[in-house]
Amino acid sequence: MPKRGRNAEERWKCRKEVGMPKRGQDGVFLPPRGKEETVLQTALRAIIFGSRLVIGHSGGVFIPPMRILIVEDEPKVASFIRRALEEERYAVDVCSDGIQGRDLASEVTYDLIVLDLMLPGLPGIDVLKELRSGKVKTPILILTARSEVDQRVKGLDAGADDYLTKPFAIEELLARARALLRRAGGEPSGILQVDDLILNPVTHDVTRGGQRIDLTSKEYALLEYMMRNAGRVLTRTMISEHVWNLDFDTFTNVIDVYIRYLRNKIDRGRKQGLIHTVRGSGYTLKATDA
Repeated sequence: MPKRGRNAEERWKCRKEVGMPKRGQDGVFLPPRGKEETVLQTALRAIIFGSRLVIGHSGGVFIPPMRILIVEDEPKVASFIRRALEEERYAVDVCSDGIQGRDLASEVTYDLIVLDLMLPGLPGIDVLKELRSGKVKTPILILTARSEVDQRVKGLDAGADDYLTKPFAIEELLARARALLRRAGGEPSGILQVDDLILNPVTHDVTRGGQRIDLTSKEYALLEYMMRNAGRVLTRTMISEHVWNLDFDTFTNVIDVYIRYLRNKIDRGRKQGLIHTVRGSGYTLKATDA
């Protein structure tokens, strides 16, 4: 296990590889409340929000986005997960071998680690053991092959917080990531609402105008994604990457079919439709056509 007391040159090399947050990256810049508020007072406000922070030269406080590390040696899988997480506004780092993953997780403060167990260099189970023995308390979600029950058990016993079997649907990975981040105190479990349509991410209850709406798991995942991006035009590619798994064929009309299912349950019989088609682009969910 690498020591945390590395020299400055080694620490900089490790942090440079993953690109530490800089002013101007996606995140939140919290300015001082007028001239009377000091940098310390601004920082205290940010801490109350439960955020990591970087003090800005102008006296404000920059709150970086939540940072997630993916340790996965399959490029297609790693890229698929990365795109989905980045579209959810997380800052994401990716590495493809166990040794580099161990080093990054030891040197950089992450909010979540997605760790494959079958890795070159150093097996994922050993990465997990070394991180936990090194007092790294970051929540870890392990990825395993469907048949490797013993590996899942060993992973959980070694300190993993949750597991996901391959192949997986991306909405399940996102849901598990949100749950782990909430458990660690990093993300609130707020109610989603657009007009009179309400979705509870914790209980998975959906109502419109006070009336309960029963949805299949895929319909729910699609609606949650659209509500989290209300007012934004979502292309079919964006929807497929968030709601369907790696094997999804983007040339089929499955997305259009599920949009029609949702419209029948959400908008049918209502004076105002919420799900709109943007011709040539995709779909959007918003309260008005304007």
